[in-house]
Formats: sequence, structure tokens, C-alpha cells
Amino acid sequence: MIKAILVFNNHGKPRLSRFYQYYPEDMQQQIVRETFHLVSKRDDNVCNFLEGGTLIGGSDFKIIYRHYATLYFVFCVDSSESELGILDLIQVFVETLDKCFENVCELDLIFHVDKVHHILAELVMGGMVLETNMTEIITRIEEQNKLEKSEQSLDAVLLRSLSDKFTKI
Repeated sequence: MIKAILVFNNHGKPRLSRFYQYYPEDMQQQIVRETFHLVSKRDDNVCNFLEGGTLIGGSDFKIIYRHYATLYFVFCVDSSESELGILDLIQVFVETLDKCFENVCELDLIFHVDKVHHILAELVMGGMVLETNMTEIITRIEEQNKLEKSEQSLDAVLLRSLSDKFTKI
């Protein structure tokens, strides 16, 4: 089971954190800090999995990560998860973000937090993997975007009709 998904930049600033197990907020921040220190000090040519830090469960848990440009994508999982499966899941997540934001960057994660969380929710919910087919995920995201646009146009029509009524009064 996935315990946490963390994305932070090269300086350790969290850009996305999603915990699927309850931790108090101060403990979450400590976990992000500890995970960053564990992952950032590793060379680029070493294995992308390691034992979990002391705060997230120690040797019973694994940290699986990928480093892309200025961002670390980190999944903290229990020992039942496949390391290679999670690496593939990270790849699907990053490629989906890349398609949705047309060459995703750190600023996309900052300014479009809601959309990033929605994409993540299409992949993982409650710590369990839901979907790994990128085409299916993108189809669901596009459907959501269409729905949001139709709601915005409906809201605009309602606002116009209300403003027309108030100007007549």
C-alpha cells in the first residue's frame, strides 16, 4: 500500500504532499524533510529505492523515487508493493502531468495544485493504485475539463440574467 506521495524540488521545498495514513502536520513536515535528506544525498547513478526513514516506518517501508530536472517524485510504500511497479507508476504520473501541462515544470505544480491533485486521484486513491493506463487517465481529465467549462458558461449565463434583473429594478 502507498503511505505517502511527495514531490519536492532540489532545495527540499514540498510541491505536493499526499499522505494516505494519518500523521499530524508537524510529523508530515518532518517526514518530508527526512525523505528529502535521504533521497537528495544519493548519486544519480544508484538504485532508486531505499529503506524508509525512521519517521515513516523504518525497514518495513520503502522509498521509491525518480529525479526529473528540478523535482523529486517520491512514493513511500510498504513492503508489499513492487519497486518496479511503483517506478512505472511514477513514470505514468509524470508523463500524464507532462501531457496535461504541455511540458510540466515546478510552477505548474504550484499554480495548478487542484488539477495536479485531480490527476493524482485518477492514479491513486486511499493508497491503492486505481489506474495505470495514461490514455484512460487523460480521457478522464479531459472529461473533467469539459464539465468545468460547461459549468463556467452556465454560471456566466446565470450572472448575466441576474444582473439584467437587478438593472431593471
